[in-house]
Amino acid sequence: MIDALISIFLHLDQNLPLITQEYGIWTYIILFFIIFFETGFVIFPFLPGDSLLFVGGAAAAGGILDLPLLLLAIILGAVIGDTVNYWIANRLGLRLFLERFPVIVKQEHIDRTYGFFEKYGGATIFVARFVPLVRTFAPFLAGIGSMQYRRFLFYNILGAVCWAVSITVLGYYAGTFSIVKENMSLLLLGVILLMAGTLTLIAVGIIKSYFLQKKGGSG
Repeated sequence: MIDALISIFLHLDQNLPLITQEYGIWTYIILFFIIFFETGFVIFPFLPGDSLLFVGGAAAAGGILDLPLLLLAIILGAVIGDTVNYWIANRLGLRLFLERFPVIVKQEHIDRTYGFFEKYGGATIFVARFVPLVRTFAPFLAGIGSMQYRRFLFYNILGAVCWAVSITVLGYYAGTFSIVKENMSLLLLGVILLMAGTLTLIAVGIIKSYFLQKKGGSG
């Protein structure tokens, strides 16, 4: 199964009909969940965001993905993810995550995001969309700070639309260049490897946090 998937991505041009027939709408559902998890849970701040949008746009330029469906999946994932993040923080608070996942939810990331709030105020939710790590922690801190949800939702939707359209369309136009078209398979493979490495690091971080917490409790 894994060998077959690798073969498909390494020979993407030849396998394009197979990909569209085999996976269809699932491609967009997977992209939705990647964006959703990156923005929806503070323990997944390192999932690919900007790079995924750029490569997705380039793939759409090559006819591999449908641009409107791609943008819809990304925008929905971003808006719903931020909303979930907001309400988790509003209900559970920060201390729980700092205690349970100290390796992933780092105080330095929290402090950096607080700096954005001090500088931009409520507009941080919009600005943070374009800043990796900060975009994951910004809605969380907005929920903790009891930022009015209607105000949060306005910046959430505006930021998601601008972020998705700007980076994806940039990738789309980059995908019209021959050098990008000829190396599309390598770009997609790079994203797959990036995602696999990121998920491995997150898994290691969660396991390490668990054992640190267990050690602290027994001590």
